[in-house]
Amino acid sequence: MTVLQGDYDYIIVGAGSAGCVLANRLSEDPSISVLLVEAGPRDWSLDWRIHMPSALSYPMNGTYYNWDYRAQPEDTLGGRRLHCPRGKVLGGSSSINGMVFVRGNRGDFDHWADVSGYDHWRYDACLPYFRKMETAERGADAWRGGDGPTYVTTGAARNPLYQAWLEAGQQAGFPYTDDYNGETQEGVCRLDRTTRHGCRVSSATAYLHPVRKRPNLTVVTGTVTRRVTLAANRATGIEVLQGHHVRRITARREVLVSAGAIGSPMLLQLSGIGPAEVLRHAGVGVLHDLPGVGRNLQDHLEVYMQVSCKQPVTLYSKLSLVGKAKIGLQWLLTHKGLGGTNHFETGGFLRTDASAGYPDVQYHFLPVAMNYDGSNGVEGHGYQAHVGPMRSESRGHVAIHTNDPRQEPEIRFNYLSRERDRVEWRRCIRMTREIFAQAAFDRFRDAEIQPGPDVRTDAEIDAFVAARAESAYHPSGTCRMGSDADAVVDGELRVHGLEGLRVIDSSIMPRITNGNLNSPTLMIGERGADFVKSSC
Repeated sequence: MTVLQGDYDYIIVGAGSAGCVLANRLSEDPSISVLLVEAGPRDWSLDWRIHMPSALSYPMNGTYYNWDYRAQPEDTLGGRRLHCPRGKVLGGSSSINGMVFVRGNRGDFDHWADVSGYDHWRYDACLPYFRKMETAERGADAWRGGDGPTYVTTGAARNPLYQAWLEAGQQAGFPYTDDYNGETQEGVCRLDRTTRHGCRVSSATAYLHPVRKRPNLTVVTGTVTRRVTLAANRATGIEVLQGHHVRRITARREVLVSAGAIGSPMLLQLSGIGPAEVLRHAGVGVLHDLPGVGRNLQDHLEVYMQVSCKQPVTLYSKLSLVGKAKIGLQWLLTHKGLGGTNHFETGGFLRTDASAGYPDVQYHFLPVAMNYDGSNGVEGHGYQAHVGPMRSESRGHVAIHTNDPRQEPEIRFNYLSRERDRVEWRRCIRMTREIFAQAAFDRFRDAEIQPGPDVRTDAEIDAFVAARAESAYHPSGTCRMGSDADAVVDGELRVHGLEGLRVIDSSIMPRITNGNLNSPTLMIGERGADFVKSSC
Protein backbone atom coordinates (compact mmCIF):
# COMPACT_ATOMS: atom_id res chain seq x y z
CA MET A 1 0.00 0.00 0.00
CA THR A 2 1.25 3.46 -0.93
CA VAL A 3 1.54 5.60 2.21
CA LEU A 4 -0.29 8.82 1.47
CA GLN A 5 1.33 12.09 2.37
CA GLY A 6 2.04 15.50 0.90
CA ASP A 7 -0.15 17.52 -1.42
CA TYR A 8 -1.56 17.39 -4.94
CA ASP A 9 -3.24 19.83 -7.28
CA TYR A 10 -6.35 17.67 -7.54
CA ILE A 11 -7.63 14.88 -5.34
CA ILE A 12 -10.26 12.55 -6.81
CA VAL A 13 -12.21 10.37 -4.36
CA GLY A 14 -13.55 7.25 -6.04
CA ALA A 15 -12.09 5.40 -9.04
CA GLY A 16 -15.44 4.54 -10.59
CA SER A 17 -17.03 5.39 -13.91
CA ALA A 18 -16.49 9.15 -13.56
CA GLY A 19 -13.39 9.09 -11.34
CA CYS A 20 -11.27 7.18 -13.85
CA VAL A 21 -12.30 9.64 -16.57
CA LEU A 22 -11.22 12.56 -14.40
CA ALA A 23 -7.89 10.94 -13.57
CA ASN A 24 -7.13 10.44 -17.24
CA ARG A 25 -8.22 13.84 -18.51
CA LEU A 26 -6.74 15.98 -15.73
CA SER A 27 -3.38 14.20 -15.80
CA GLU A 28 -3.05 14.95 -19.53
CA ASP A 29 -1.31 18.15 -18.41
CA PRO A 30 2.10 17.01 -17.09
CA SER A 31 2.37 20.11 -14.90
CA ILE A 32 -0.70 19.05 -12.90
CA SER A 33 -0.45 16.49 -10.08
CA VAL A 34 -3.44 14.21 -9.57
CA LEU A 35 -4.25 11.78 -6.76
CA LEU A 36 -6.95 9.13 -7.27
CA VAL A 37 -8.09 7.38 -4.07
CA GLU A 38 -10.12 4.15 -4.19
CA ALA A 39 -11.43 2.21 -1.18
CA GLY A 40 -11.46 -1.11 -3.02
CA PRO A 41 -8.73 -3.24 -4.59
CA ARG A 42 -7.18 -3.24 -8.03
CA ASP A 43 -9.10 -4.84 -10.89
CA TRP A 44 -6.70 -7.75 -11.12
CA SER A 45 -6.07 -8.77 -14.71
CA LEU A 46 -6.02 -12.47 -13.81
CA ASP A 47 -9.37 -12.44 -12.02
CA TRP A 48 -11.78 -13.70 -14.67
CA ARG A 49 -14.81 -12.76 -12.55
CA ILE A 50 -14.64 -9.08 -13.50
CA HIS A 51 -13.33 -9.46 -17.05
CA MET A 52 -15.47 -12.28 -18.45
CA PRO A 53 -18.77 -10.72 -19.55
CA SER A 54 -21.01 -13.70 -18.87
CA ALA A 55 -19.62 -13.99 -15.33
CA LEU A 56 -21.22 -10.69 -14.31
CA SER A 57 -23.29 -12.25 -11.53
CA TYR A 58 -20.18 -13.16 -9.52
CA PRO A 59 -18.81 -9.67 -8.76
CA MET A 60 -22.32 -8.21 -8.60
CA ASN A 61 -23.30 -10.62 -5.86
CA GLY A 62 -19.96 -10.97 -4.11
CA THR A 63 -18.31 -8.74 -1.53
CA TYR A 64 -14.67 -8.45 -2.62
CA TYR A 65 -15.34 -5.97 -5.43
CA ASN A 66 -18.67 -4.76 -4.09
CA TRP A 67 -19.93 -2.60 -1.22
CA ASP A 68 -22.91 -4.99 -1.21
CA TYR A 69 -25.37 -2.54 0.32
CA ARG A 70 -28.90 -3.45 1.38
CA ALA A 71 -31.65 -0.83 1.22
CA GLN A 72 -34.00 -0.31 4.14
CA PRO A 73 -37.20 -2.41 4.28
CA GLU A 74 -39.74 -1.07 1.81
CA ASP A 75 -43.36 -1.06 3.03
CA THR A 76 -44.60 -0.98 -0.56
CA LEU A 77 -42.58 -4.14 -1.35
CA GLY A 78 -43.85 -6.18 1.58
CA GLY A 79 -40.99 -5.15 3.85
CA ARG A 80 -38.30 -6.53 1.55
CA ARG A 81 -34.75 -5.12 1.66
CA LEU A 82 -33.48 -4.91 -1.91
CA HIS A 83 -29.88 -5.52 -2.90
CA CYS A 84 -27.93 -2.39 -3.84
CA PRO A 85 -24.52 -3.46 -5.19
CA ARG A 86 -21.95 -0.73 -5.80
CA GLY A 87 -18.47 -1.27 -7.19
CA LYS A 88 -15.59 -1.21 -4.69
CA VAL A 89 -12.68 -1.64 -7.09
CA LEU A 90 -10.83 0.28 -9.78
CA GLY A 91 -13.55 0.99 -12.33
CA GLY A 92 -16.22 1.10 -9.64
CA SER A 93 -19.60 -0.17 -10.75
CA SER A 94 -18.43 -0.35 -14.37
CA SER A 95 -16.29 -3.30 -13.23
CA ILE A 96 -19.27 -5.26 -11.87
CA ASN A 97 -22.29 -4.10 -13.91
CA GLY A 98 -24.21 -5.79 -16.72
CA MET A 99 -22.29 -3.79 -19.39
CA VAL A 100 -25.40 -2.61 -21.26
CA PHE A 101 -24.52 0.72 -22.86
CA VAL A 102 -27.33 3.29 -22.99
CA ARG A 103 -26.83 7.02 -23.33
CA GLY A 104 -30.38 7.93 -22.39
CA ASN A 105 -32.92 9.91 -24.35
CA ARG A 106 -32.55 13.44 -25.69
CA GLY A 107 -35.55 14.33 -23.53
CA ASP A 108 -33.64 13.37 -20.37
CA PHE A 109 -30.92 15.95 -20.83
CA ASP A 110 -33.26 18.65 -22.09
CA HIS A 111 -35.27 18.04 -18.92
CA TRP A 112 -32.11 18.47 -16.83
CA ALA A 113 -31.61 21.87 -18.44
CA ASP A 114 -35.24 22.85 -17.94
CA VAL A 115 -35.41 22.00 -14.23
CA SER A 116 -31.88 23.09 -13.27
CA GLY A 117 -31.76 26.33 -15.22
CA TYR A 118 -28.45 25.32 -16.81
CA ASP A 119 -28.98 25.37 -20.56
CA HIS A 120 -25.53 23.95 -21.31
CA TRP A 121 -26.75 20.51 -20.15
CA ARG A 122 -29.13 20.09 -23.09
CA TYR A 123 -28.57 17.02 -25.23
CA ASP A 124 -26.97 18.93 -28.09
CA ALA A 125 -24.29 20.15 -25.67
CA CYS A 126 -23.78 16.66 -24.21
CA LEU A 127 -23.58 14.87 -27.58
CA PRO A 128 -19.95 15.87 -28.35
CA TYR A 129 -18.91 14.30 -25.03
CA PHE A 130 -20.79 11.10 -25.75
CA ARG A 131 -18.94 10.90 -29.05
CA LYS A 132 -15.61 11.83 -27.44
CA MET A 133 -15.72 8.98 -24.94
CA GLU A 134 -16.65 6.21 -27.40
CA THR A 135 -15.32 3.96 -30.11
CA ALA A 136 -18.40 2.35 -31.58
CA GLU A 137 -17.85 -0.98 -33.32
CA ARG A 138 -20.54 0.01 -35.83
CA GLY A 139 -18.42 3.01 -36.90
CA ALA A 140 -18.43 6.73 -36.30
CA ASP A 141 -21.14 9.02 -37.62
CA ALA A 142 -22.88 12.21 -36.57
CA TRP A 143 -24.11 10.46 -33.42
CA ARG A 144 -21.47 7.87 -32.56
CA GLY A 145 -17.79 8.22 -31.72
CA GLY A 146 -14.92 6.51 -33.50
CA ASP A 147 -11.77 7.10 -31.44
CA GLY A 148 -12.76 7.37 -27.76
CA PRO A 149 -11.47 5.26 -24.85
CA THR A 150 -14.68 3.25 -24.31
CA TYR A 151 -15.14 0.47 -26.85
CA VAL A 152 -18.78 -0.37 -27.57
CA THR A 153 -19.95 -3.48 -29.41
CA THR A 154 -23.43 -4.55 -30.49
CA GLY A 155 -24.80 -7.99 -29.66
CA ALA A 156 -24.84 -10.42 -32.57
CA ALA A 157 -28.28 -11.77 -31.50
CA ARG A 158 -27.80 -15.15 -33.19
CA ASN A 159 -30.11 -17.14 -30.92
CA PRO A 160 -33.52 -17.51 -32.64
CA LEU A 161 -35.25 -16.18 -29.52
CA TYR A 162 -33.51 -12.82 -29.97
CA GLN A 163 -34.94 -12.60 -33.46
CA ALA A 164 -38.38 -13.62 -32.19
CA TRP A 165 -38.27 -10.74 -29.73
CA LEU A 166 -37.43 -8.20 -32.44
CA GLU A 167 -40.12 -9.53 -34.76
CA ALA A 168 -42.76 -9.76 -32.03
CA GLY A 169 -42.19 -6.17 -30.97
CA GLN A 170 -42.86 -4.99 -34.50
CA GLN A 171 -45.85 -7.29 -34.87
CA ALA A 172 -47.28 -5.66 -31.74
CA GLY A 173 -47.06 -2.30 -33.49
CA PHE A 174 -43.82 -0.92 -32.08
CA PRO A 175 -40.99 0.42 -34.25
CA TYR A 176 -37.55 -1.08 -34.73
CA THR A 177 -34.58 1.21 -34.15
CA ASP A 178 -31.23 0.34 -35.67
CA ASP A 179 -29.32 2.51 -33.17
CA TYR A 180 -31.02 3.53 -29.93
CA ASN A 181 -27.83 5.41 -28.97
CA GLY A 182 -28.07 7.39 -32.20
CA GLU A 183 -30.78 9.61 -33.55
CA THR A 184 -33.79 7.53 -32.43
CA GLN A 185 -34.01 5.68 -29.12
CA GLU A 186 -37.59 4.45 -29.41
CA GLY A 187 -38.18 0.89 -30.61
CA VAL A 188 -37.14 -2.71 -30.14
CA CYS A 189 -33.43 -3.09 -30.82
CA ARG A 190 -30.16 -4.93 -30.55
CA LEU A 191 -28.35 -3.76 -27.45
CA ASP A 192 -24.91 -2.17 -27.21
CA ARG A 193 -22.45 -3.27 -24.54
CA THR A 194 -19.07 -2.24 -23.18
CA THR A 195 -16.98 -5.18 -24.34
CA ARG A 196 -14.00 -5.63 -26.61
CA HIS A 197 -12.52 -8.87 -27.92
CA GLY A 198 -14.80 -10.78 -25.58
CA CYS A 199 -13.76 -8.89 -22.43
CA ARG A 200 -15.43 -6.30 -20.22
CA VAL A 201 -14.51 -2.69 -20.89
CA SER A 202 -14.69 -0.80 -17.59
CA SER A 203 -13.75 2.81 -16.99
CA ALA A 204 -10.54 1.47 -15.45
CA THR A 205 -9.52 -0.56 -18.52
CA ALA A 206 -10.61 2.25 -20.86
CA TYR A 207 -9.34 5.36 -19.08
CA LEU A 208 -7.02 4.41 -16.24
CA HIS A 209 -4.86 1.48 -17.34
CA PRO A 210 -3.43 3.27 -20.41
CA VAL A 211 -2.17 6.19 -18.28
CA ARG A 212 -1.22 4.51 -14.98
CA LYS A 213 2.48 5.20 -15.55
CA ARG A 214 2.11 8.96 -15.92
CA PRO A 215 4.50 10.42 -13.34
CA ASN A 216 1.97 13.08 -12.33
CA LEU A 217 -0.79 10.55 -11.56
CA THR A 218 -0.88 8.67 -8.25
CA VAL A 219 -3.45 5.89 -7.84
CA VAL A 220 -4.00 4.47 -4.36
CA THR A 221 -6.30 1.51 -3.64
CA GLY A 222 -7.50 -0.05 -0.40
CA THR A 223 -7.85 3.38 1.18
CA VAL A 224 -11.11 4.63 2.70
CA THR A 225 -11.67 8.38 2.63
CA ARG A 226 -12.90 9.51 6.03
CA ARG A 227 -13.89 13.06 5.16
CA VAL A 228 -13.16 16.12 3.07
CA THR A 229 -11.34 18.72 5.14
CA LEU A 230 -12.58 22.31 5.13
CA ALA A 231 -11.09 25.66 6.13
CA ALA A 232 -13.74 28.37 6.30
CA ASN A 233 -15.74 27.78 3.10
CA ARG A 234 -13.05 26.00 1.12
CA ALA A 235 -12.16 22.34 0.69
CA THR A 236 -8.50 21.89 1.56
CA GLY A 237 -8.00 18.16 1.11
CA ILE A 238 -9.08 14.81 2.50
CA GLU A 239 -8.56 12.63 5.53
CA VAL A 240 -8.11 8.90 4.87
CA LEU A 241 -7.81 5.67 6.82
CA GLN A 242 -4.79 3.53 6.03
CA GLY A 243 -4.64 0.58 8.36
CA HIS A 244 -4.71 2.00 11.88
CA HIS A 245 -3.48 5.40 10.70
CA VAL A 246 -5.40 8.55 9.83
CA ARG A 247 -3.60 10.61 7.21
CA ARG A 248 -4.30 14.05 5.78
CA ILE A 249 -3.56 15.02 2.19
CA THR A 250 -3.82 18.54 0.85
CA ALA A 251 -5.44 19.61 -2.42
CA ARG A 252 -3.86 22.77 -3.75
CA ARG A 253 -6.70 23.36 -6.20
CA GLU A 254 -9.77 21.16 -5.79
CA VAL A 255 -11.25 18.01 -4.26
CA LEU A 256 -13.41 16.09 -6.73
CA VAL A 257 -15.87 13.65 -5.18
CA SER A 258 -16.76 10.77 -7.52
CA ALA A 259 -17.89 8.10 -5.08
CA GLY A 260 -21.28 7.47 -6.71
CA ALA A 261 -24.90 7.99 -5.78
CA ILE A 262 -24.45 6.30 -2.40
CA GLY A 263 -20.83 7.13 -1.60
CA SER A 264 -20.78 10.81 -2.61
CA PRO A 265 -23.60 12.05 -0.37
CA MET A 266 -22.27 9.81 2.38
CA LEU A 267 -18.81 11.42 2.15
CA LEU A 268 -20.21 14.94 2.10
CA GLN A 269 -22.28 14.18 5.19
CA LEU A 270 -19.28 12.66 6.98
CA SER A 271 -17.47 15.92 6.18
CA GLY A 272 -20.13 18.05 7.87
CA ILE A 273 -21.82 19.01 4.60
CA GLY A 274 -25.51 18.15 4.39
CA PRO A 275 -28.84 18.36 6.21
CA ALA A 276 -28.17 19.60 9.74
CA GLU A 277 -30.58 17.13 11.37
CA VAL A 278 -28.91 14.14 9.65
CA LEU A 279 -25.43 15.27 10.66
CA ARG A 280 -26.37 15.91 14.29
CA HIS A 281 -28.08 12.54 14.57
CA ALA A 282 -24.87 10.88 13.31
CA GLY A 283 -22.65 12.85 15.69
CA VAL A 284 -21.06 14.93 12.95
CA GLY A 285 -20.51 18.66 13.40
CA VAL A 286 -22.46 20.84 10.99
CA LEU A 287 -19.91 22.78 8.93
CA HIS A 288 -22.13 23.56 5.94
CA ASP A 289 -25.89 23.04 6.18
CA LEU A 290 -26.92 21.85 2.71
CA PRO A 291 -30.38 20.22 2.90
CA GLY A 292 -30.32 18.44 -0.47
CA VAL A 293 -27.30 16.19 0.20
CA GLY A 294 -28.58 12.62 0.14
CA ARG A 295 -32.10 13.48 -0.99
CA ASN A 296 -33.68 12.88 -4.43
CA LEU A 297 -32.51 9.24 -4.52
CA GLN A 298 -33.88 7.48 -7.61
CA ASP A 299 -33.57 4.06 -9.18
CA HIS A 300 -35.09 1.81 -11.83
CA LEU A 301 -37.20 -1.07 -10.60
CA GLU A 302 -37.72 -4.13 -12.81
CA VAL A 303 -39.41 -7.53 -12.92
CA TYR A 304 -38.66 -10.63 -14.96
CA MET A 305 -41.51 -11.61 -17.27
CA GLN A 306 -40.84 -15.32 -17.91
CA VAL A 307 -42.30 -17.85 -20.37
CA SER A 308 -41.59 -21.56 -20.79
CA CYS A 309 -40.04 -22.46 -24.13
CA LYS A 310 -41.24 -25.45 -26.20
CA GLN A 311 -37.97 -25.79 -28.08
CA PRO A 312 -34.55 -26.50 -26.49
CA VAL A 313 -32.94 -23.37 -27.91
CA THR A 314 -32.43 -21.43 -24.68
CA LEU A 315 -29.31 -21.18 -22.53
CA TYR A 316 -30.75 -23.58 -19.96
CA SER A 317 -28.65 -26.51 -21.19
CA LYS A 318 -25.52 -24.42 -20.59
CA LEU A 319 -26.25 -23.78 -16.90
CA SER A 320 -24.97 -27.11 -15.54
CA LEU A 321 -21.55 -27.24 -13.91
CA VAL A 322 -20.17 -29.03 -16.97
CA GLY A 323 -21.77 -26.50 -19.32
CA LYS A 324 -20.39 -23.54 -17.38
CA ALA A 325 -16.95 -25.17 -17.25
CA LYS A 326 -16.90 -25.56 -21.04
CA ILE A 327 -17.92 -21.94 -21.55
CA GLY A 328 -15.30 -20.76 -19.06
CA LEU A 329 -12.51 -22.84 -20.57
CA GLN A 330 -13.27 -21.63 -24.09
CA TRP A 331 -13.27 -18.03 -22.87
CA LEU A 332 -10.02 -18.41 -20.92
CA LEU A 333 -8.29 -19.85 -23.99
CA THR A 334 -9.81 -17.68 -26.74
CA HIS A 335 -12.04 -14.96 -25.20
CA LYS A 336 -14.74 -16.24 -27.55
CA GLY A 337 -18.00 -18.11 -27.26
CA LEU A 338 -20.84 -17.60 -24.79
CA GLY A 339 -18.40 -16.35 -22.15
CA GLY A 340 -17.73 -13.25 -24.25
CA THR A 341 -21.27 -11.83 -24.08
CA ASN A 342 -23.47 -10.45 -21.30
CA HIS A 343 -26.41 -12.20 -23.07
CA PHE A 344 -28.47 -9.00 -23.04
CA GLU A 345 -28.31 -8.75 -26.82
CA THR A 346 -31.78 -7.42 -27.64
CA GLY A 347 -34.21 -5.16 -25.82
CA GLY A 348 -36.21 -2.05 -26.40
CA PHE A 349 -37.35 1.42 -25.35
CA LEU A 350 -41.10 1.71 -25.70
CA ARG A 351 -43.98 3.93 -24.63
CA THR A 352 -46.84 2.50 -22.58
CA ASP A 353 -48.98 5.49 -23.55
CA ALA A 354 -48.82 8.10 -26.30
CA SER A 355 -48.90 10.86 -23.67
CA ALA A 356 -45.51 9.73 -22.35
CA GLY A 357 -43.73 12.02 -24.85
CA TYR A 358 -40.82 9.62 -25.25
CA PRO A 359 -40.16 6.00 -24.18
CA ASP A 360 -41.03 5.31 -20.55
CA VAL A 361 -40.19 1.58 -20.39
CA GLN A 362 -36.94 -0.32 -21.00
CA TYR A 363 -36.56 -3.99 -21.93
CA HIS A 364 -33.62 -6.37 -21.68
CA PHE A 365 -34.48 -9.67 -23.36
CA LEU A 366 -32.71 -12.85 -22.25
CA PRO A 367 -32.96 -16.31 -23.93
CA VAL A 368 -33.16 -18.12 -20.58
CA ALA A 369 -35.32 -17.90 -17.45
CA MET A 370 -32.95 -17.14 -14.59
CA ASN A 371 -32.29 -14.77 -11.70
CA TYR A 372 -29.84 -11.87 -11.64
CA ASP A 373 -27.65 -13.76 -9.18
CA GLY A 374 -27.07 -16.43 -11.82
CA SER A 375 -29.34 -19.04 -10.23
CA ASN A 376 -31.95 -20.89 -12.28
CA GLY A 377 -35.29 -19.14 -12.19
CA VAL A 378 -37.08 -22.33 -13.25
CA GLU A 379 -36.14 -25.88 -14.11
CA GLY A 380 -36.36 -26.18 -17.86
CA HIS A 381 -36.18 -24.07 -20.98
CA GLY A 382 -37.60 -20.56 -20.84
CA TYR A 383 -37.02 -16.97 -21.83
CA GLN A 384 -37.61 -13.65 -20.14
CA ALA A 385 -37.77 -9.89 -20.48
CA HIS A 386 -36.42 -7.65 -17.75
CA VAL A 387 -38.81 -4.73 -17.84
CA GLY A 388 -39.65 -1.66 -15.82
CA PRO A 389 -40.71 2.01 -16.05
CA MET A 390 -37.95 4.54 -16.54
CA ARG A 391 -39.15 7.73 -14.86
CA SER A 392 -40.56 6.89 -11.47
CA GLU A 393 -41.88 9.79 -9.41
CA SER A 394 -40.84 8.10 -6.15
CA ARG A 395 -37.89 9.61 -4.29
CA GLY A 396 -35.75 8.34 -1.45
CA HIS A 397 -32.65 9.32 0.48
CA VAL A 398 -29.19 8.35 1.70
CA ALA A 399 -28.31 9.30 5.28
CA ILE A 400 -25.39 8.44 7.55
CA HIS A 401 -26.18 7.28 11.09
CA THR A 402 -22.60 7.28 12.41
CA ASN A 403 -19.35 9.14 11.76
CA ASP A 404 -17.58 5.90 10.77
CA PRO A 405 -17.05 5.83 6.96
CA ARG A 406 -16.88 2.03 7.03
CA GLN A 407 -20.49 1.75 8.23
CA GLU A 408 -23.26 1.37 5.67
CA PRO A 409 -25.57 4.41 5.47
CA GLU A 410 -29.34 4.31 5.57
CA ILE A 411 -30.56 3.80 1.99
CA ARG A 412 -34.28 4.21 1.45
CA PHE A 413 -35.74 4.29 -2.08
CA ASN A 414 -39.48 4.56 -1.30
CA TYR A 415 -40.27 2.46 -4.36
CA LEU A 416 -43.86 2.57 -5.67
CA SER A 417 -44.80 5.36 -3.27
CA ARG A 418 -46.62 7.30 -6.01
CA GLU A 419 -49.87 6.19 -7.64
CA ARG A 420 -48.54 7.03 -11.09
CA ASP A 421 -45.78 4.46 -10.61
CA ARG A 422 -48.33 1.72 -9.98
CA VAL A 423 -50.36 2.76 -13.04
CA GLU A 424 -47.24 2.59 -15.23
CA TRP A 425 -46.42 -0.87 -13.91
CA ARG A 426 -49.87 -2.20 -14.84
CA ARG A 427 -49.46 -0.89 -18.38
CA CYS A 428 -45.96 -2.29 -18.51
CA ILE A 429 -46.99 -5.84 -17.56
CA ARG A 430 -49.87 -5.88 -20.02
CA MET A 431 -47.75 -4.48 -22.85
CA THR A 432 -45.12 -7.17 -22.31
CA ARG A 433 -47.75 -9.87 -22.46
CA GLU A 434 -48.97 -8.39 -25.72
CA ILE A 435 -45.47 -8.65 -27.22
CA PHE A 436 -44.99 -12.24 -26.01
CA ALA A 437 -48.38 -13.17 -27.52
CA GLN A 438 -47.33 -12.27 -31.08
CA ALA A 439 -46.91 -14.81 -33.88
CA ALA A 440 -43.12 -14.61 -33.80
CA PHE A 441 -43.16 -16.50 -30.48
CA ASP A 442 -45.78 -19.09 -31.52
CA ARG A 443 -43.25 -21.86 -32.13
CA PHE A 444 -41.51 -21.19 -28.81
CA ARG A 445 -44.26 -20.10 -26.42
CA ASP A 446 -45.51 -22.44 -23.72
CA ALA A 447 -47.01 -21.49 -20.35
CA GLU A 448 -46.33 -18.14 -18.72
CA ILE A 449 -44.11 -18.72 -15.70
CA GLN A 450 -44.13 -15.25 -14.21
CA PRO A 451 -46.35 -13.41 -13.32
CA GLY A 452 -48.49 -16.44 -14.22
CA PRO A 453 -51.95 -16.76 -15.75
CA ASP A 454 -53.74 -15.97 -12.47
CA VAL A 455 -52.29 -12.44 -12.31
CA ARG A 456 -54.75 -10.30 -14.30
CA THR A 457 -56.45 -7.53 -12.35
CA ASP A 458 -54.88 -4.25 -11.30
CA ALA A 459 -54.72 -5.47 -7.70
CA GLU A 460 -53.11 -8.77 -8.71
CA ILE A 461 -50.49 -6.99 -10.83
CA ASP A 462 -49.78 -4.56 -7.99
CA ALA A 463 -49.26 -7.47 -5.62
CA PHE A 464 -46.97 -9.29 -8.07
CA VAL A 465 -44.77 -6.24 -8.59
CA ALA A 466 -44.58 -5.60 -4.84
CA ALA A 467 -43.54 -9.21 -4.23
CA ARG A 468 -41.12 -9.78 -7.11
CA ALA A 469 -39.69 -6.49 -8.37
CA GLU A 470 -35.93 -6.00 -8.00
CA SER A 471 -33.63 -3.04 -8.34
CA ALA A 472 -32.05 -2.57 -11.75
CA TYR A 473 -29.02 -1.22 -9.83
CA HIS A 474 -29.25 2.37 -11.10
CA PRO A 475 -29.15 4.63 -8.00
CA SER A 476 -28.74 8.31 -8.85
CA GLY A 477 -29.68 11.89 -8.05
CA THR A 478 -28.49 12.28 -4.44
CA CYS A 479 -26.33 15.39 -5.04
CA ARG A 480 -28.70 16.99 -7.50
CA MET A 481 -27.62 19.72 -9.89
CA GLY A 482 -29.72 22.87 -9.79
CA SER A 483 -30.03 26.47 -8.67
CA ASP A 484 -32.76 26.09 -6.02
CA ALA A 485 -32.40 25.71 -2.26
CA ASP A 486 -32.44 21.88 -2.33
CA ALA A 487 -29.80 21.57 -5.07
CA VAL A 488 -26.30 20.43 -4.13
CA VAL A 489 -24.16 21.43 -7.13
CA ASP A 490 -24.30 24.13 -9.77
CA GLY A 491 -24.07 23.79 -13.55
CA GLU A 492 -20.30 23.17 -13.38
CA LEU A 493 -20.77 20.65 -10.57
CA ARG A 494 -19.36 22.89 -7.82
CA VAL A 495 -20.90 22.34 -4.39
CA HIS A 496 -23.10 25.33 -3.56
CA GLY A 497 -21.60 27.63 -0.97
CA LEU A 498 -18.13 26.06 -0.96
CA GLU A 499 -14.95 26.60 -2.97
CA GLY A 500 -12.60 23.94 -4.26
CA LEU A 501 -15.16 21.12 -4.06
CA ARG A 502 -17.15 19.40 -6.82
CA VAL A 503 -19.24 16.28 -7.11
CA ILE A 504 -18.86 14.54 -10.48
CA ASP A 505 -20.81 11.31 -10.93
CA SER A 506 -24.38 9.97 -11.32
CA SER A 507 -25.46 11.60 -8.07
CA ILE A 508 -25.72 15.00 -9.82
CA MET A 509 -28.57 13.87 -12.10
CA PRO A 510 -31.72 15.94 -11.48
CA ARG A 511 -33.74 13.02 -12.86
CA ILE A 512 -32.64 9.51 -13.74
CA THR A 513 -31.99 8.89 -17.43
CA ASN A 514 -33.75 6.42 -19.72
CA GLY A 515 -31.73 3.25 -19.35
CA ASN A 516 -28.53 2.00 -17.73
CA LEU A 517 -26.36 4.68 -16.13
CA ASN A 518 -22.76 3.89 -17.03
CA SER A 519 -22.77 5.82 -20.31
CA PRO A 520 -24.25 9.09 -18.97
CA THR A 521 -21.94 8.84 -15.96
CA LEU A 522 -18.91 8.63 -18.27
CA MET A 523 -20.26 11.67 -20.09
CA ILE A 524 -20.59 13.51 -16.77
CA GLY A 525 -16.95 12.65 -16.06
CA GLU A 526 -15.84 14.00 -19.43
CA ARG A 527 -17.81 17.22 -18.97
CA GLY A 528 -16.66 17.57 -15.38
CA ALA A 529 -13.03 17.31 -16.45
CA ASP A 530 -13.52 20.17 -18.89
CA PHE A 531 -15.23 22.28 -16.22
CA VAL A 532 -12.26 21.74 -13.91
CA LYS A 533 -9.73 22.54 -16.64
CA SER A 534 -11.56 25.72 -17.63
CA SER A 535 -11.38 27.04 -14.07
CA CYS A 536 -7.59 26.70 -13.81
